[in-house]
Amino acid sequence: MLRRLVSRVYWALSRWTFRSEPAPDRPSVLIGAPHTSNWDFVLMLGIAWRLGIDVRWLGKKSLFAGWRGPIMRALGGIPVDRTDPSRVVDEVVARVRAGEVFGLVVTPDGTRGAHEYWKSGFYRIARETGMPVTLGYVDRTTMTTGLGPTMDLTGDVAADMDRIREFYADKAGVRPDQRVEPRLREESALRV
Repeated sequence: MLRRLVSRVYWALSRWTFRSEPAPDRPSVLIGAPHTSNWDFVLMLGIAWRLGIDVRWLGKKSLFAGWRGPIMRALGGIPVDRTDPSRVVDEVVARVRAGEVFGLVVTPDGTRGAHEYWKSGFYRIARETGMPVTLGYVDRTTMTTGLGPTMDLTGDVAADMDRIREFYADKAGVRPDQRVEPRLREESALRV
């Protein structure tokens, strides 16, 4: 209840407009894109708290060091060791299979750096757990943020990513120059 109150105050004072489809009615992988700024984290919490979604999110393990660790975990954080990214996929799949119910926020375009592809962990988690994917967004051009459609993945990586690209085509992050096109490395291998 406190989180919903905080989110209402936040949206009332924010220069961003909250515009969203309804929250998914079952556990979902929530994509947060384009992820170009640390402010995206605040917007994500505002969206989740406003819609009453219990979220978990993946973050680099350095965010959980020292005094920040308990705070980040209380906000739903799951540390990711980038030297073994498959471990986090296995951990999330195990949590879902054990009956834990949550929305998993993933920023597949990574950490706002120069790279060519989205990370595919969100896709693998969704396929292995049967969770749908909900397209969360930030759009600086319209100063809106929220959740877009929820979709079940088909297993046809190229076709699924075409649908995702179509949704994000007109969305620009807080720092548009740092946007990464929604494309998985696996697609390049399939289209050769």
